[in-house]
Amino acid sequence: MTSQPPWRRSSYCEANGCFEVAPMDQYALLRDSKDPNGPQLRFSREVWNEFVDAIKRGDLEG
Repeated sequence: MTSQPPWRRSSYCEANGCFEVAPMDQYALLRDSKDPNGPQLRFSREVWNEFVDAIKRGDLEG
């Protein structure tokens, strides 16, 4: 039996307009909440952590 990734989404998410992330040991998965069986993006933990840190610092504001 294969276990499912621990998918999470922001508490600010409404209905199905968000992405979901599943942090794993070596990588993080990202998917569209509107299509949970659709494609997933896979990022190394290092890249994912750098991305999250950049958001927290405000480096990615548009």
